[in-house]
Amino acid sequence: MAEKRDYYEVLGVQKNANADEIKKAYRKAAIKYHPDKNPGDKEAEEKFKEAAEAYDVLSNPDKRARYDQFGHAGMSGAAGGGGAYGGFGGGFSMEDIFSQFGDIFGGHFGGGFRSSGGGQRVNRGSDIRVKVRLNLSEIANGVTKKLKINKTVACDQCGGTGAKDANSYTTCQTCNGAGYVTRVENTFFGRMQTQGVCPTCNGTGKVISSPCDKCHGEGTLRGQEVVEIRIPAGVGEGMALTVSGKGNAARHGGVSGDLLVMIEEEPNEELVRDGNDLIHNLNITVTTALLGGTVEVPTVDGRAKIKIAPGTHAGKVLRLGGKGLPDVNGYGRGDELVVVDITIPSKLNAEEKRLVEKLAELPDFQRAESVKNQNIFERMKSFFR
Repeated sequence: MAEKRDYYEVLGVQKNANADEIKKAYRKAAIKYHPDKNPGDKEAEEKFKEAAEAYDVLSNPDKRARYDQFGHAGMSGAAGGGGAYGGFGGGFSMEDIFSQFGDIFGGHFGGGFRSSGGGQRVNRGSDIRVKVRLNLSEIANGVTKKLKINKTVACDQCGGTGAKDANSYTTCQTCNGAGYVTRVENTFFGRMQTQGVCPTCNGTGKVISSPCDKCHGEGTLRGQEVVEIRIPAGVGEGMALTVSGKGNAARHGGVSGDLLVMIEEEPNEELVRDGNDLIHNLNITVTTALLGGTVEVPTVDGRAKIKIAPGTHAGKVLRLGGKGLPDVNGYGRGDELVVVDITIPSKLNAEEKRLVEKLAELPDFQRAESVKNQNIFERMKSFFR
């Protein structure tokens, strides 16, 4: 599968472009590559879809913020896009584009309310948002989740059409089956012709004469669906994955909405996330700090042994390369940073006090050594900046 182009590049705008500039750029691209203007041109059709996908993301403040932070993975749920998270262009038909963005075209090409094949406007179901809570291990390795979603589903009796049977339709008399109506208005610039969705049939071109007994003509019922999703490694708090077509079913056999999976992270008692790095605060004894030794530290995959050098000071940072979290876009893996802290006994018995007093008399223990950059708070502050 070809790598997706940058959405800003697709629309030919800068990353700081405002909403009006993005809308104008999309309208220009959509008119240029519109199927009615390029009949039978598959390349133009793909560019038309590509522009719609870019506009779908960049015109939405939440989606745009996720895209700016995570790239295509923030929209698709996997590096490079595609798969179950194919994004707008991968999972939506031409009808979806006209249904969502038909108003962008104004009076061009039938008002944008028809598909390239001349069909009528298609209803679209609403999106559903769900939250999924992940622990560090699931974030590090990726995980498959099965979610039971309460939603509107297509009526099993009429197949979602809302009609009693195939003969229970009549052609809309308002639009004569076109799905849209044309109006001519006198304006300052002269007579202007505009097109819009037919108010009688809502753009379908048909009117149900005998509704389904079960759904009463709606085409949808309340129900449940178990959706299996694959969450890629490296996702983060606040990131959203889009599963196309798994939202609420639409009325009268339209296109289902999307399922938006919002990621939440479970706090970990021993590891703190900082981007793709993990930070662990390691407490060691005074004797281990003085003499050195081997200690165990937690990692996202279990536990690991590390060596403490003799004379280790509080605040020293030990780096475990590649023991952090993978980048969601596939750009390597972070590290685990082990910040050393030294535990000082709060109480000493008589024997312990005598030994410490004896050590205090020795020359090496009477000299206060200045160690640069060992302040644990300064180090931790830089990690969370």
